[in-house]
Amino acid sequence: MIRSRRYAAAACAVGAAVCAADVISKIVVVAELSGHRPTTLLGGLITLQLHRNAGAAFGVGPSFTATYALVAAAVLAAILRVSGRLQSWLWAVALGLVLGGAAGNLTDRLFRSPGPMRGWVIDWIKLPYFPETFNIADSALTVGVLLIVLASIRWQLGREVVGTTAEQ
Repeated sequence: MIRSRRYAAAACAVGAAVCAADVISKIVVVAELSGHRPTTLLGGLITLQLHRNAGAAFGVGPSFTATYALVAAAVLAAILRVSGRLQSWLWAVALGLVLGGAAGNLTDRLFRSPGPMRGWVIDWIKLPYFPETFNIADSALTVGVLLIVLASIRWQLGREVVGTTAEQ
């Protein structure tokens, strides 16, 4: 039981750190890049470019902004509910990354223009040959989901699922 609390606390700490980094980065980006040309770094490897995204990944479904906010809120609630039963650092980190990423983008949907439940997500990182700009929250979501896939594969191989062995 005490160990489960540690994993839950770790998931929440990872989520809080990701959300804070995402929110702070977006505040800085909006202040520094609004009305300016994109900034290229590392010989073109990274471009800092302000983009306001009303849709989901790749700008899909811009008229469903409120739906995306509700889905993000449901994801947050589900992760917080499950976190009390975690028995693995892999699952704690994975769910913490998804928690923080969902919270970061939900913050934009709730508090940014054009208004609550309709706010645009601030994207600002552009890579060569990658089709769209993204942000820290998007990166955390992607890595978190990949870790969940890895944890699930480990379970399928008889190792662990949310910290329990397949034999139990």
